[in-house]
Amino acid sequence: MLIGPQSTAAQREEFRGRILADPRNYIAQPTLALSCAPCFVDGDVESRHIDLRPYILFGEKVTLVPGGLTRVALRRGSLVVNSSQGGGSKDNLGAAGNQRRVPISPTGQPGSGQFIRS
Repeated sequence: MLIGPQSTAAQREEFRGRILADPRNYIAQPTLALSCAPCFVDGDVESRHIDLRPYILFGEKVTLVPGGLTRVALRRGSLVVNSSQGGGSKDNLGAAGNQRRVPISPTGQPGSGQFIRS
């Protein structure tokens, strides 16, 4: 994995060679601005980049479950949150109070589906 804005010219050149040798093995995506949260690291509190993956149930209706999976970059300054590349994760549970139903379709557009938000 290469994060372009955080890479050196030498790293980009090395990756260029890898991509040219096996282009079907790589995908590109924009670098996202991740949120940060305080995390306990070796007994201290430090900021780490995180993202939240919601739990969504899809059937006759679409339901966003309170909570989700928070993925965290374990190295200081890193944007890598996926566990296969050195990130960590933790399940999150949201408070069940203050739920409201907002009708949307499975495509996210206003429609007949149900979307539960806390």
